[in-house]
Amino acid sequence: MGKIIRNMIRCNTCGETIESTSRHDFKYCKCGRVFVDGGHDYLCRGYTVSPVDFTELSVEAEDDSSEDRSK
Repeated sequence: MGKIIRNMIRCNTCGETIESTSRHDFKYCKCGRVFVDGGHDYLCRGYTVSPVDFTELSVEAEDDSSEDRSK
């Protein structure tokens, strides 16, 4: 997993896009069916009915630490 640049999802029921911008920044969409949490520290999603209730929109940068540096 790379560095989290944007931690966000779109609710497929109400259409609202929600973003968590800091650790423990827990946000529900306006209809209350999905939530996002974690900011730039971790990705946490939840739903009240079904996992297909949201669309993933997060953006991550590639992790440079996984490169082979023995060259």
